[in-house]
Amino acid sequence: MIWLIGVGNMGCEYAKVLAALHCDYIAVGRGEASATAFESNTGHPVVRGGLDAFLTMGPCLPDAAIVAVGIDQLASTASSLMEYGVRKILLEKPGIGALSEIYRLCAQAKESGSEILLAYNRRFYASVFAAERIIAEDNGVVAFNFEFTEWTHTLDPQKYAPIACRHWLLGNSSHVIDTAFFLGGQPMQISCYRAGEDNLSWHPTASIFAGAGMSDRGALFTYQAAWQSPGRWVIEVLTRKHRLYFKPMETLQLQNIGSVAVNPVEIDNRLDVEYKPGFYLQTKAFVEGDYSRFCTVEQQKEHIEKYYKTISGYVD
Repeated sequence: MIWLIGVGNMGCEYAKVLAALHCDYIAVGRGEASATAFESNTGHPVVRGGLDAFLTMGPCLPDAAIVAVGIDQLASTASSLMEYGVRKILLEKPGIGALSEIYRLCAQAKESGSEILLAYNRRFYASVFAAERIIAEDNGVVAFNFEFTEWTHTLDPQKYAPIACRHWLLGNSSHVIDTAFFLGGQPMQISCYRAGEDNLSWHPTASIFAGAGMSDRGALFTYQAAWQSPGRWVIEVLTRKHRLYFKPMETLQLQNIGSVAVNPVEIDNRLDVEYKPGFYLQTKAFVEGDYSRFCTVEQQKEHIEKYYKTISGYVD
């Protein structure tokens, strides 16, 4: 039995996969509107009133829980689940709102013996699996670069919790950053630069980012993002034989050494088309207990300390 906490758009995506995997689950939601929409979209009933009300009913412990609530509720929801005795939790990224919450989560997980995994679904894209095979055949990555420009002209900060806006890089841009370092290695050295502190009132630390470093696999990397300029999410990975392009990230293109032609790589992306990309294999791995590709909450703490703070300028 799985508990699915949160029945908004993300909850609906998880429900679709859980149904396909023939997993029994209980959906728990807070708002009437989201609960009604979930039931209409999935045909599955929702326990209304939120997690705290649900827990007062004394439900039997599930095998695991999936948390798909808003960024401002992620840490508190995971904490409540651990207090109740749930020991396996898939927590939507980035897992926290305020940075200080990551330390409490890690301490509670260690004390209770809980496994908390961050749902960075791009690690499970068909394009990423295909790239890994090419990288292995080419004996590793020698360099990589990535861009995490956000289309801030399309964002209405009124539609999001203030803490989500203040930490937009961690909550949204980390999709790209996490995938790039997953493929190319975690930073051993990194230099970060920021500008545009006055450009966005809801993201006061910066809106222009650039940096470079070396990963623990010996690969050099660079990154950039200018949130009020044209751009998109992009990752490019270089081996001794190929340049791999994720542009967009659901696809993979390849440039051979000695050629300027860039050609698409045929990938079996049927699951990424039928379901929200990455969700099927991510959810399947979680419910089957294969945690090898996941970012743990302890690793997320290390990433925040080692580079997310420096890239973003966040202090709290």
